[in-house]
Amino acid sequence: MLAGENLALGVTRNVEIGDSFHHIFCTNKAMQHHAVSLKEVNYLLPLYIYPSANRQELFAHHEPEERQPNLNPRLIETLRNSYGEKTSSESFFYYIYAILYAPTYREKYAQFLKIDFPRIPFTKDFKLFQALAALGQRLVDIHLLRSSELEAPIARFQGEGDSVTRMGKNNLRYDAEKERVYINTSQYFEGVSSQVWQYQTGGYQVCHKWFKDRKDRWLTLDEIRTYCRIVTALDKTIGIQSAIDKLYPQVEKSLLEVDLTADTD
Repeated sequence: MLAGENLALGVTRNVEIGDSFHHIFCTNKAMQHHAVSLKEVNYLLPLYIYPSANRQELFAHHEPEERQPNLNPRLIETLRNSYGEKTSSESFFYYIYAILYAPTYREKYAQFLKIDFPRIPFTKDFKLFQALAALGQRLVDIHLLRSSELEAPIARFQGEGDSVTRMGKNNLRYDAEKERVYINTSQYFEGVSSQVWQYQTGGYQVCHKWFKDRKDRWLTLDEIRTYCRIVTALDKTIGIQSAIDKLYPQVEKSLLEVDLTADTD
């Protein structure tokens, strides 16, 4: 992740706490442990593998000089043969990300997701693959806070005060009726729906955890803007998940069989 431009999935191998799976997120940087979980071990799965920086190492000459997709060659061969199209490595990443954010997938395979890494169903339908990959790309861009969809935030910071996040009674709290997140007795972010406030990733309630990590700190203007973008990103995520879920049943009606154990030589 430090060698050059990359994307990666942060995921767990099992789910020990809670009954639902939401232990998945994307990153373009190194990720700290428990970034997508309260307790479970986290794994970072990069899309690309870069060659060794030290070309003088004993086996470095056996490595490719350019970055290589970290994807099973058998899978890529099968999918490209089925689709009759040359698809990019990024499109596979985006498709996988969309599947992992499908509420129906998470619910249907909840018991399996508790005990092992997620397994991805691939569709035979290339147009369906493209549609899901497009939604997955939107999610990735939104989660990395680089999407143009975040340029008009739905949340606003209001009130007079010192902009310090304080914990305890009458300080950090959520007002569901007014859709406000108070950071102290007089200042708040408005435009935060209950769905967004309660949204979780890996066991963390995102909108609350962000403040918990900044308790008793003065919020800078950049941090205030970032929180407004996070609220907007979560609102967009909920909408995109709904769109993914409408397409997901078609995936299981047109499953592609892939033998990843076959000899790739």
